[in-house]
Amino acid sequence: MRTKILALVLFVLIASLIVACAPAPTPAPTAAPPTKAPEKPAALKVGFITDVGGIDDKSFNQTAWAGVERAMKELGVQGKYLQSRQQTDYEKNITTFVQEGYPLIITVGFLLGPDTAKGALANPKVNFAIVDYTYPDCWPGAKVGVECGSDKPIPNVRGLAFQTDEAAFLAGYLAAGMSKTGKVGTFGGLQIPTVTIFMKGFQAGVEYYNAQNKANVKVLGWDTKADKGLFAGSFTDPDKGRTAAKSLIDEGADVILPVAGLTGNGAFTAAKAAGNVYAIGVDVDQCKTVPDACPILLTSVVKNMDVAVFDTIKDMQTGAFKGGTNYVGTLKNNGVGIAPFNQLEGKVPDKLKKDLEQIKKDLIDGKIKTGVEPLK
Repeated sequence: MRTKILALVLFVLIASLIVACAPAPTPAPTAAPPTKAPEKPAALKVGFITDVGGIDDKSFNQTAWAGVERAMKELGVQGKYLQSRQQTDYEKNITTFVQEGYPLIITVGFLLGPDTAKGALANPKVNFAIVDYTYPDCWPGAKVGVECGSDKPIPNVRGLAFQTDEAAFLAGYLAAGMSKTGKVGTFGGLQIPTVTIFMKGFQAGVEYYNAQNKANVKVLGWDTKADKGLFAGSFTDPDKGRTAAKSLIDEGADVILPVAGLTGNGAFTAAKAAGNVYAIGVDVDQCKTVPDACPILLTSVVKNMDVAVFDTIKDMQTGAFKGGTNYVGTLKNNGVGIAPFNQLEGKVPDKLKKDLEQIKKDLIDGKIKTGVEPLK
């Protein structure tokens, strides 16, 4: 019995020594905390404010908005527009976007100049761009904040301007070359600089045609020297445009340039009804936006506003946006131009086409001047 007990004690002692000498167990590896995916930066918010012409005017506002739509598609920005039904909406719409935290607000048109300046000066951390306008915009005696926006550049505003007189010069030469009656006409929506710059360039182009071809084509509806012309008083009323165009046609004009947004579309109706009258569109290739008018549209005086707007948004997204400066679209940088002759391609003589090509080159090279001061 005693022997059995001693054997058991010895076994326990040996087992204890084996356990004590055994290597310590390797601890189970601790799982690494899950890696948190980097947060995707919030999309840039771009606010867009129309003038009274509206987002679907098939001209000015619609083209500028197309630049935002392109940025939404290609750059992933978040775009939103507010339509101005009347001029009192301008300040209200700007305030709405500021309160909603939009870091970039784009306004459209000359009439928004004072309100855009007011909004920008009151909100220096918000960047603005304004289509068809630049600062400083004041003239001697003008009341800052009422008649004009600012008497100096605004650090957080980029102006987007267009030397449309250059392209309108080409349109005037074309109109004179295509006229059978020796009379061409133009009218505007309102007598403001962004309208009359077209009319001045158009008249200068007609006069250049006369000088080069020993002709005497007359311009109805505008006189640069007198600074007077025919204006429909609206950018949103095609009936007024039709009436204005008909008055020019009744005086003998057989090519009409309406510079009046949606109002100008009424001129196309009047030209078609006359049966022997051509028209010239503005802002975009209106053969595309107003296809019913294409059979009588010689061309359009184009402002590539969509490109200027898109590039501004891209600069904002990449950190390259710089306020206090202005973009000026010209023939040289493809900011302005004339559209194809489209359905009337076969009606335009080859010589006239060659003349236009040379004139464009001479305008770019500075050999021909339109008589309009270069925008800055």
